[in-house]
Order: sequence, then C-alpha cells, then structure tokens
Amino acid sequence: MNKRSVDNWWGYFFIFPQLVGLLFFSLIPLVGAFTLSMMKWDGFGEKDFIGFGNFIHQFADEEFIIALKNTVYFTMMVVPGGIFSALLVAVALNKVKGKVIYRLIYFAPGVTSTVAVSVVFLWLLNSDFGIINLYLEQWFGIEGPRWLIDTAYVMPSIAILSIWAGLGFNMVIFLAGLQGISTSYYEAAEIDGASHYRKFLHITIPLLSPTTFFIAIMSIIGSFQVFDQSFVLTSGGPAKASYTMVYHIYELAFVDFTFGRSTAAAVLLFIIILTFTLIQMYASKKWVHYGD
Repeated sequence: MNKRSVDNWWGYFFIFPQLVGLLFFSLIPLVGAFTLSMMKWDGFGEKDFIGFGNFIHQFADEEFIIALKNTVYFTMMVVPGGIFSALLVAVALNKVKGKVIYRLIYFAPGVTSTVAVSVVFLWLLNSDFGIINLYLEQWFGIEGPRWLIDTAYVMPSIAILSIWAGLGFNMVIFLAGLQGISTSYYEAAEIDGASHYRKFLHITIPLLSPTTFFIAIMSIIGSFQVFDQSFVLTSGGPAKASYTMVYHIYELAFVDFTFGRSTAAAVLLFIIILTFTLIQMYASKKWVHYGD
C-alpha cells in the first residue's frame, strides 16, 4: 500500500464520526419524514399509506396558504432589513477603537434564547403599558400602534424583533469580511480621488459579495423557519396574521395529532427552502465575486 492510499484511509478514518452523525441524525430522519408524509397516522395506531393525499390536502388547505403567505411576507422584511442594518453597523464599527467590546454587546442577543427575547419584547410592545408606546406618547405626543393586536402591525413587529436578535451574528460576519479587504484597494481609489461613497459602492460592496451571499442564504433559511417569536408573542394571531409555516406544522402535529399531514407540510417547507437556495446559488454567479 503506497503513501497516498494510507493518507486516504486516514482521511476516511477521521471523517467517519461525522459521516455516522450525518447518516443517523440527518439522512435517516429525512427519509423517515418523506415516508411518514405519505401516511395517515395520529401518533398511536397503525400507519395507513395514502400516497400523496397529505400533500393534496395541504395545497387545498386555506391555513397552509395563509401560513405560506405570512412566512414569505416575514422573509421579505427580515432578510433585506437584517442585511442592511448589519452592514451599516459593521461599517460603522470597522474603524472604531475597542470594536471587541462593541462586538460583544451587539452579539449578546444572538446567544440569548429566542423565547427569552420574545418574552422581553412581549412587554416592550404591549399596547397598553409597553415602554415603546409610553415613550412615543411622552416624546412625540402620538399614540403608539397596537403592535401585537392590530393585524397590520403584528408581522412587522415580529420582523423587528427578529432583525434585532440576528443583528449581532450578521454584523460579526460582515465585520470579518470588511477586515479581510486589503487596504491597497482604498489607497488606490484615494489616489484617483474617489469619494467615500464611490469607495463603498465600487470596492466594499463587490468585495463583500461572498459574505452577503452567505448571510442572505442563512437569513432566508432562518426566516422560513420562524416559530418561537410567533408562538410566544401572538400564538399565531390575531386572526392568523402571524400564523407561519412552522406554526402550521406544529398545530397539525401537536394540536390536531395529524402527523402525516404535519410531515407533508414539513416536506413542502423543505422543498421551498431548497428551491430558494438553489435559485440563490444560480443567481450568485452573476453578482458574487470571489478572489482578488
């Protein structure tokens, strides 16, 4: 056995634990989910094979359509809002002394339980005695909206919470990307007389495109899986205005005990997320620039 073969076997040896974990905790449950999505099962009795009946039921289910619309609406607010705000904070902190302290402060919500953050915002956004409405009245003399009661404000309220909670993680990633940009590009631009705006538009943004691409994919995946915020703040209400895909999956499984339909909805969510990811991967060839 030559040295290359020995090195290959050592490589297989070291990745073996990861492969076992991938097999038992990802691939096998994924196959099991696809199988269960074609069954009628209440969690106790025998499983009855019904083919694509659960999927047909979901496409005809008004609650599934509402959940999908709400989730897409939420994603359209959180993804661009989260990327834009994180980029602004990262650019502001890039040249600031003591940026380590600021990174710690901004990143703190990212390591805090989403449930705990949602409970705090439940008090902040209370329409009767919440701090936000109190300050709006005292400082500006206006009556604050009914954040979690009015159907027009409930999803934007959850989006604001999610953007704030994810700001630290996205900011740290952007900050790492900014620090990886060589100063020679900016020095050359200054010699040519480029303004700060031109340097940001033609140097920073293109060289940050791989970082932006990564954050966009992670943000879309996370946004389609939103659940904790809706569950704690509004329980999917009012009038299902904050009823999301994962909340729909939860209700089908643990309220209605229709695990087949719940798994079918989960599979559809998986396909939707996979589709958006593949579209992003394809579109990234036109705007993501790797290398120098």
